[in-house]
Amino acid sequence: MSLRDLRRHVGRLAIVGFNGRTVPDDLRRLIDTFDLGGVIYFPRNLAEPPQVADLSREVAALAREWPIWISVDQEGGRVARLRAPFTEWPPAIALGRSGDDRLAERFATALSRELLAVGITLDYAPVLDVHTNPANPVIGDRALADQADVAARLGAVVIRAMQSAGMAACGKHFPGHGDTSSDSHHELPVVEHDRRRLEGVELVPFRRAIAAQVATIMTAHVLVPAIDRDRIASFSPVIVDRILKQELGFDGAVISDDLGMKAVSGMVSFAGAAVSAIEAGCDAALMCHASIDECAEAFEALIHAAESGRIPPARIDDAWARQRRVKERFGPRPAASVPLEAVGCDEHREIARQMAAWQ
Repeated sequence: MSLRDLRRHVGRLAIVGFNGRTVPDDLRRLIDTFDLGGVIYFPRNLAEPPQVADLSREVAALAREWPIWISVDQEGGRVARLRAPFTEWPPAIALGRSGDDRLAERFATALSRELLAVGITLDYAPVLDVHTNPANPVIGDRALADQADVAARLGAVVIRAMQSAGMAACGKHFPGHGDTSSDSHHELPVVEHDRRRLEGVELVPFRRAIAAQVATIMTAHVLVPAIDRDRIASFSPVIVDRILKQELGFDGAVISDDLGMKAVSGMVSFAGAAVSAIEAGCDAALMCHASIDECAEAFEALIHAAESGRIPPARIDDAWARQRRVKERFGPRPAASVPLEAVGCDEHREIARQMAAWQ
């Protein structure tokens, strides 16, 4: 593989954040040098629906051979980057309390339509963690349920509805972040369970999501000593490659959680984190708040790891092949496929009202 091709390949393995409500020049230069797998939106990028749609068209126009993911965290509740006039959805736990599969399906379809209307193609939802620890500071009401079978059933309903609408879904956070007492945004959580317990609780919703053909799965920055004593899940070949891909049979794209979170940054450099994630079996590295220069340094570190043999060429080829398969399923839709009038429409607000009755 030539250096030029290698640069293109490693760039396609990243999803990056950026500043501003239009595409900045430094992001254009990064894409020109490395290509890019995708971008992720935050409130710093977002205003009214027409602006978001314009930004998405601007990003999409930078794509070369393959579309660029335009992604966002839009779960509902406290994790919602798009606020009014977009529909403001109650937290996912409302669906679990309702136990209503049809309500979950209507929610997921409406959520997807609003995102598609502004050009977003990948949503980091649903949360598949089982909320078994009431003291958990980061999951809480983001989870669908505190029972594995309920979280699994409703998670599969949400995934099927999202993807039937044309939105790539992302089940998170593998292998389970529901029973932790710390937040990986700030420190390293530890999951103190053996494999038998994980099989009976934490992995149940992920198995169901894989059966529902979920497009992507996001890893958790947690330590699971019973499986890998030395490496967090996002950096563990045992967890990502052997368990998720081989044993559970997931053939979609694995995305790391944000590599800038303190659970990671406290123990390895940003560039080192990118290498460890791809080496472990992640097919895309999420770089939410890194500067464009830090992203470029991470790409160069990936190139060096490939040239030195630390990351075999087959690993990079497989990562890109998995992303390519998903992008073939969920490429950009025609601009007018979902009208802007879908955003915050009466039908969607009524679904949100029905969910809110179960908060």
